[in-house]
Amino acid sequence: MHGRVKIKSTAQQEEEKRKEREKKLKAFVSARDAVLKKRSAGEHDEDALQLTQLLLSSNPDIATLWNYRREVLLHLETLREKDEVQKLYESELHFIEACLKVNPKSYGCWHHRSWVNPRLPQPDWTRELGLCDRCLSLDERNFHCWDYRRTVVKASGVSVEQELQFTDRLIGSNFSNYSSWHYRSTLLPQLHPQPAPDSAPDTSPSPSASPQIHSHRVCEEQLLKEYELAHNAFFTDPNDQSAWFYYRWLLGRAEREEMISCVYASREGERVSVAFSKPVQALSEGLMLVLDGQPQQVEWRSVHPRFRHSPVWLCDLPPGSITDMSNEHNLTVHWTEKHTHRDCALYTGSAESWCRDSATDQELFRSELSVEKGSVLQAELQSCNQLLELEPQNKWCLLTIILLMRALDPLGHEKETLAHFQTLREVDPMRSSYYSDLCSKFLIENTILKMEYAEVRVFSLSNKVLEADDNAIESLEGLHHLPKLEEVSLKNNQICKLSDLESLASCIKLTRLDLRGNPVHKTANVESELSQLLPLVTALTL
Repeated sequence: MHGRVKIKSTAQQEEEKRKEREKKLKAFVSARDAVLKKRSAGEHDEDALQLTQLLLSSNPDIATLWNYRREVLLHLETLREKDEVQKLYESELHFIEACLKVNPKSYGCWHHRSWVNPRLPQPDWTRELGLCDRCLSLDERNFHCWDYRRTVVKASGVSVEQELQFTDRLIGSNFSNYSSWHYRSTLLPQLHPQPAPDSAPDTSPSPSASPQIHSHRVCEEQLLKEYELAHNAFFTDPNDQSAWFYYRWLLGRAEREEMISCVYASREGERVSVAFSKPVQALSEGLMLVLDGQPQQVEWRSVHPRFRHSPVWLCDLPPGSITDMSNEHNLTVHWTEKHTHRDCALYTGSAESWCRDSATDQELFRSELSVEKGSVLQAELQSCNQLLELEPQNKWCLLTIILLMRALDPLGHEKETLAHFQTLREVDPMRSSYYSDLCSKFLIENTILKMEYAEVRVFSLSNKVLEADDNAIESLEGLHHLPKLEEVSLKNNQICKLSDLESLASCIKLTRLDLRGNPVHKTANVESELSQLLPLVTALTL
């Protein structure tokens, strides 16, 4: 134990301990063999319960013994009256509780208790809730107990409001109770759901009509109260991560759905490419292409054979489908899994055409933080800035401010964002690579937002050191939104590994790449490796 002086044992004491361990082991092995022998013989009696109890009392983590014990209990249950069955299982609960004192995080104990209670003719759920309270008072992050509590709450009919008050008590006594914050995040959408906006006014006079709700969102009124609770927590202890994670969940509760962001068609090669808002898994059967009203039999493939998740998927049309420049064609790509589609028109005289998502430029790279009102984000940014004045090197506050700025105005806050990233690398050097990757991602997105990105054929990030340390960035994300991109310059950066360039495979028209001044040129067989990754690139400069 901490603070206690370690007293060295003599040779005689060590020998006595060894003999004692051997004696216990011998007794344990003997009892174990007896139990296994009885089970093999199909014996399900009181003696089996006593033997397994002896073994599990010293080691409650042997699943085989719990399984055998359940077999015995099921057999005894058929031989006894209802009152005797009640006593049998109540005795079992007392035994499990004793085992939990040996190991409060025993998988076997909690699983067995979950099995026993439903078999009681008259289960005492109030007692079980009390047990959970006691266990959580000893270890507030005992996830076995939290799981069991949810089972008890569901079976006993405890209201969501009561459970929310339970989290109030735990969080009030300890802001660092991450499990309570998480449990709270599962309760709020049930108790305070946000009504979904109706697509059209409901003129039905039916009294049974009720508004739709977002199953994972919280109403704005309650959300403001939750912000205040989180503020109290991280203004009290700014370095505790629990409240910051909960705060991020509150801000980012409205996740954007996956969608088709762009469809590109080219007469040359008779190829169609589909770009998505984020990389998606193999879509060989999930996409359907319709050309001039006729479904096409095509094979979809990712931008590279080894990419099972890809932001861009390609297919080749049957020969002669769209080569004639004098013909106009209408294409529709259906994503059956998401029940969505996107149209693309290839006009007469045009060699290529694209149709991107109608969302605004800011929505293209929308931050994970998303609330209904921008004024709410602005107010939260002001609160975080106030805390930053008091705690200028708090990494949680700095990162949250960056994300809030990205959600509000990524270009307007670019200078401040870069300065905060630099501070983050200094105060949290262990995660400097993560901050550099995130900074690189934002820089690329901002560069794209500053241009008419759908028409861009040349993209340059030359002389922008994408990282402030010696680690390589993870990827160059976002370039797949540039369907006509033919040339990329990354001169004089800190790109170290070929894997940093994998996302360039999504640029299906890329033919020229400038990597001068990057450490990646030191990689063995770099040219041959790049030629496999980017087979269309014919002008590579290292």
